[in-house]
Amino acid sequence: MELGLTGRVAIVTGSSQGIGKAIALGLSQEGTKVTMCARNEDALRETAKEIQRQTGNEVLPVRADLGKQEDIDALIEETVAYFRRIDILVNNAGGPPSTTFMETSSEQWRDASNLLLMSVVHACQAVIPHMKKARWGRIINMTSFVAKQPIDRLILSNAIRAGILGLSKSLSNELAPHGILVNAVCPGYTMTKRVEELARTRAKEEGKTPDDITRS
Repeated sequence: MELGLTGRVAIVTGSSQGIGKAIALGLSQEGTKVTMCARNEDALRETAKEIQRQTGNEVLPVRADLGKQEDIDALIEETVAYFRRIDILVNNAGGPPSTTFMETSSEQWRDASNLLLMSVVHACQAVIPHMKKARWGRIINMTSFVAKQPIDRLILSNAIRAGILGLSKSLSNELAPHGILVNAVCPGYTMTKRVEELARTRAKEEGKTPDDITRS
């Protein structure tokens, strides 16, 4: 299928593994030039090389901690300096720890807010001027089904990811006149390392095996 993405430039955050890696690969297969970022630089560079070998398209790996605005700003600046444009932004941050409301500290709330919500805010603030200038842009915010149907022991994700839905809808209304489309995607369970970790945690609490949890 020809999606008209050849030559476009995309940033995919949290893309050294899991859903983010799959998104970066899919975009690269469509002819898009991709900037990838993650905190683990070794894993990031290895994944970037793997995708570039598979697709033959340019991939720029940039180490960044999404919980830090200065890292996000540097990510955008490096992408513009290298590719001279930004057409697509995929915000895809990893999940916070599994916990209940009364177990969660104020520090954990701040860290999770910075990672999940404020990373989207900061990245959008940085890329929107470039998209407005081109009068074309696509912003996709990866959230989770927990934004619509909360599940036990994921209080941080349940609360904060719902905020990303509201932000996405607000941005879609504001930016549509500028040719910029904004959408949020709420994936269901996908067998990533994150889901495996959650299964192990729940299995330990309930005296079951991880396989029991993933089958239930």
